[in-house]
Formats: sequence, structure tokens, C-alpha cells
Amino acid sequence: MPLPAPAVPLRFLSVVIPVRNEVGNIRPLVEEIRAALAASMACEIIYVDDGSTDGTGQALRALKAEYAELRVIRHAASCGQSTAVRSGVKAARGAWIATLDGDGQNDPADIPKLIAALAEDVALVGGNRRHGRRDVWIKRISSVIANGVRSRILSDETPDTGCGLKLFRRDVYLDLPYFDHMHRFLPALVQRGGWRVVSVPVNHRPRQRGVSNYGTLDRLAAGIVDLAGVFWLLRRAKRPLVSEE
Repeated sequence: MPLPAPAVPLRFLSVVIPVRNEVGNIRPLVEEIRAALAASMACEIIYVDDGSTDGTGQALRALKAEYAELRVIRHAASCGQSTAVRSGVKAARGAWIATLDGDGQNDPADIPKLIAALAEDVALVGGNRRHGRRDVWIKRISSVIANGVRSRILSDETPDTGCGLKLFRRDVYLDLPYFDHMHRFLPALVQRGGWRVVSVPVNHRPRQRGVSNYGTLDRLAAGIVDLAGVFWLLRRAKRPLVSEE
């Protein structure tokens, strides 16, 4: 059954993928993204190589010769996922950005589903993996706890803010306060600007190649500090009703 047409027409999409040491996942994921979008819209695929030390850079350079829509940005040293996403968004040519993780666990076939959920006042559509997450038990449990605590404190009404599969307006994203790890708080930050956020159930796949570059304990330690900072930002926000005479 075809998906309904989105309320916001989308003819060009920038897909941003931050990666670090994911050489085995490069080609399969690029081909899946092209297959998911080729029939419906023009797109560019922007990989941000966040200081990889394996063959990720070489694999990306080889693919650029095959696919004109592929663009590659490289960080000389690893700066983290949030900074990699921001580098990709700043370089993007599209008004709308789709992000997904470079490990192959997000399914590019779900991108059209996120697009179909767009409406005039929606600036971010997030994926929700909660009912089919394919990760080790410690990641699943820590995610449930973290999402519950964050949602209760920030009231962002988002069940799975850690899902890498997201669709958002480029201008709204670039207007957000930037800090490391901000990708985990995008729904609350977007709502702070007066925009609506929606969540869509998406597929989540087991990792087939490589190993995770992000640990559970370091995410937890940073997340506690960041949560306090975002709570402060929300409390200090002011949204004036602006009109021009």
C-alpha cells in the first residue's frame, strides 16, 4: 500500500550519515539509500568521516567515482556524532535533512515513511525503535531508562530520541543552540523554538559488520550533565509573537 503524500512537498533531500570506522557498511548503506529514494525524489548523500582510522575514507573515495550524488566530508580527528552531523548539515544543499547511523541498523526504506508524516507546523520527524530494537540487552535497558527520565524532565513527548533516523528542517536545526551530544535532545530543542515534533515507528536491524564506536557508560555520564543543561535552556526560553507593521 503506497504511503500518503506529505502535506509539505519534498522534491530534494539531503541525507547525512556520520561515520567512524565503518568500512564494511559503506557500500551496502549507500546502495540502500539510493534504492529507497531514487524513484521518488532527487537527493544528495553526505558522509561525514569523523576521523576514521580504518579503510572508511578509501571506501568513500572509491564510491564517489560511481555515484554522483555522494559527497564526502572528513574530520581530521574524531569530534563525536553531534559535531559530525552538524558538519554535514552545514554543507547540505537541501532544505530538509534526513540523518541515519552509519552502522546499517537504521533502515533507509523507512525514510519515505518519515516524509509522509510531514505537516506545515512539523519541523522534525523522529524514528521510534522501541518495539523492535535489535541491540544487546544492556543497550536496550539503558535506552528505556534514559528515554523515560529525559521525557519526564523535558516533557518532549518523544519515545525514542536516540534513534539516528530523523528528518528535520535545515534552517530550524541550524538555529538551535549547539553543544556536544545535542543530537540526543533534538526534539526538546526543536519544541523550544515553537515547532511540532512527531514520532514514527521504524525498523531496526541487528549490526552485521563492525563494532559500536559509542559506549554505554560514557553516554550515561555525559547525558546527565547535558540533561541538566537542556532543562536550563528550556526554562530560559522565550517565544515572542512577532508581527511586522
